[in-house]
Amino acid sequence: MDGDGDLMVRWKDGDEASGRQLVERHYDAVVRFFRNKARAEAEDLVQRTFLALTRGKSRYRGEATVRAFIFGIARNILLEQIRAHAKHANLDPEFSVKSLHELDPGPSTVVRGRADQRLLAGALQRIPVELQMTIELYYWEDLSVAELASVLDIPPGTVKSRLHRGREILRETLESLPAEPDDRRSVRSLFESWVGGVRAQLPE
Repeated sequence: MDGDGDLMVRWKDGDEASGRQLVERHYDAVVRFFRNKARAEAEDLVQRTFLALTRGKSRYRGEATVRAFIFGIARNILLEQIRAHAKHANLDPEFSVKSLHELDPGPSTVVRGRADQRLLAGALQRIPVELQMTIELYYWEDLSVAELASVLDIPPGTVKSRLHRGREILRETLESLPAEPDDRRSVRSLFESWVGGVRAQLPE
């Protein structure tokens, strides 16, 4: 199977089939990226991400992986969307401090699935946006620290600090949310297996 870098090189040289293959390969991951952050607008944001990739593929120079390049585009589009909502609501979109729940509480009202999955998804929406993105990309998409540094435009050491801080804040947030005893035990197990390296899935 052709690597992402080979596909990108051929796409930049005019091979549209390689471009379609690259988009198809990363489409589901980009959908997951937006699903717990802008669920009602996820489809539009996914399309905007791949349109921006198509228009901006010439900017890819191989310094990072192709998927890091794609998630970097997705991150920028997400933050632009949140800024627009925050401006409309006269809120300060300080992404290192404010959560999606504070900036746009809509996503938490539409998450479906098991109670423990809903609790985890809701807790993620209540931690600072930058920490939420860091945690989800690391645990759900298996991005390396180096890839995250490229996506988030921060040093690798800062990525590690965000992961540590994010896990602690997420754990505290999970404990603070109302839940039935059985659901709380289940989400604790889900969280521990998740941070232990088992990929978690958002509810459909």
